[in-house]
Amino acid sequence: MSDGFVTYQQSGVSIDANDEMVERISRSVARTYTPRVMPMHNSFAGLFRLDFNEKLFKKNYRNPVLVACTDGVGSKVKIAQMLGRYDTVGIDLVAMSVNDMIVQGAEPLFFLDYLAVHKLIPEQIAEMVEGVGIGCRLADCALLGGETAEMPDVYREGEFDMAGFAVGVVERNRIIDGSGVQKGDIILGLASSGIHSNGYSLARHICFKQHKLKLDDYPEMLEGDSVGDAMIEPTRIYVRPIIKLLGQYRVKRVVHAMAHITGGGLVGNIPRVLPKDCNAVLRKDSWPVPPVFTFLQKSGPVEPQEMLRVFNMGIGFVLIVAKDFTDSIVQKLTRYGERVYTIGKITAGTRKVVIK
Repeated sequence: MSDGFVTYQQSGVSIDANDEMVERISRSVARTYTPRVMPMHNSFAGLFRLDFNEKLFKKNYRNPVLVACTDGVGSKVKIAQMLGRYDTVGIDLVAMSVNDMIVQGAEPLFFLDYLAVHKLIPEQIAEMVEGVGIGCRLADCALLGGETAEMPDVYREGEFDMAGFAVGVVERNRIIDGSGVQKGDIILGLASSGIHSNGYSLARHICFKQHKLKLDDYPEMLEGDSVGDAMIEPTRIYVRPIIKLLGQYRVKRVVHAMAHITGGGLVGNIPRVLPKDCNAVLRKDSWPVPPVFTFLQKSGPVEPQEMLRVFNMGIGFVLIVAKDFTDSIVQKLTRYGERVYTIGKITAGTRKVVIK
């Protein structure tokens, strides 16, 4: 208190720290800007041109449909907090929204983040935003804006949460909605990088409550990874290979449906894009299961069906494609850097996933 007056600082919120934070993150934000971003210093909102006429980056739409997603990282933020490492959860944050968006065939345009913290520590926030910036660059979208809220009365010391919001665009006649799925289609799976950002409540329960493990423990089943390394590995972003693949088939509709494998796993997410008269039949041993899932299943122990409902089990993204184009699509996605597995096919059914 100064001269009898109460300050914002005394309530636990620092304006000076916020100003320092803004200065620190400005470079990370600017590196994500595409030519369609319209920079406006000290603006209250971000501006983005949908159509763009300059020759090198020409992009004009005939019948554009905007696509929007929002998501968070869930309790994976607890792992970042425990490790004191904040540079990867920003990648997770971007991934959770943009991987959802491309399911509809949409190209991500821009992203906004919301960070809520107990105490605003500029270097910590800078790490988080650098991760968001990396994620945006991997997704070829602009980090157009964001908000950081310092709320000492809501979050305990060291705690934080984050949310993200993505906007993209797709030509109306190129929307992928699963209506083209038919019996005989082939199901392709793209490898995940690990747990991604779902199932952490169960994973943390097994590791820390049941077995009292430490983040720097090296269980044999993790095959050389520490518990912390396995649990902080960021979510794979599938934007570039998927958008590039779709661009190779501008006339033929050979990708009939896609699914981002998040909460609910393969058995919960694939039915969302199936017609009511189709089943997805998956071959259980058609892809390798990463060590982290074997470790969690045996350490729980967790029933196999529960593992499939909670975790991605090594498949982070699924495509349902026309049978005659399967080999070509696999070759393209492999060339784009993905590990691709033929994991099943579409049969007659009642909109279910059947594991064989």
